[in-house]
Amino acid sequence: MKVSHTRTKRLLVVFVTGVVCLLGIGLAVRARTSNTISVTITNHSTREIRHIYVAAGDPNNWGPDQLNGSIPAGGSATLSNVGCDGASVRVIAEDNNGCFVYYNAACDANQTWEITDATAPDCGR
Repeated sequence: MKVSHTRTKRLLVVFVTGVVCLLGIGLAVRARTSNTISVTITNHSTREIRHIYVAAGDPNNWGPDQLNGSIPAGGSATLSNVGCDGASVRVIAEDNNGCFVYYNAACDANQTWEITDATAPDCGR
């Protein structure tokens, strides 16, 4: 059976188009699952922030402390390469009294979180 050059070219175009589409889908999925952001935390409260935790996916599954030191009143710190595997990631700050404040950072861009005295802490009471 003889195959014409036109038919061979069409099959080649279909094959190459399929491969390009699959590669594009793979890259899009990979980019979505490896999305990272930076979160800058500014402490405008009178409390010292001693620990920062990140909970990606499950808001109750906190990772290890991300803060190297503390954030004094008036200070700030930036968490770089915060992994996002959804629409948002939960950032948790623990103050010098062992109380927590929470921030849901959107995964679509870098975020800024300002903690003030008006931010009601969760002290487990």
